[in-house]
Amino acid sequence: MTRRPYATPEQLTAWTGAPVPDDAEQLLRRASEDVDSALLTAVYPVDADGDPTDPATAAALADATCAQVEYWLATGDDGTGAAGHWDSVSIGPVSLSGRTRAPSAAGGGVDLAPRADRALRRAGLEPGIVFPW
Repeated sequence: MTRRPYATPEQLTAWTGAPVPDDAEQLLRRASEDVDSALLTAVYPVDADGDPTDPATAAALADATCAQVEYWLATGDDGTGAAGHWDSVSIGPVSLSGRTRAPSAAGGGVDLAPRADRALRRAGLEPGIVFPW
């Protein structure tokens, strides 16, 4: 089953204040997958399609998805995780420099953008934390 993204291109425009890129729908789908992976252990009510039923939860997931895409756009990533985190690399005799700060690894091993992580935490959706039932 392919899920709908948590956010729309219109929500992304509102979040960033900029026109969306041509591949916005693909980026939003990838970002939604990252949010899902980060929240692998989160518990919240969903409907038959797996969409959140609580409007506040839905808004937090949309915000986190937009924040993830915003981060990728700012860092030149395309949501694949292939964007470099070094501004200079040499092969011999091995020289790396200018390591940029990577986003924190959330639950599920996902590199979640800082603003995405904050949006989820503010909503009480703690990535990677298991709560007793």
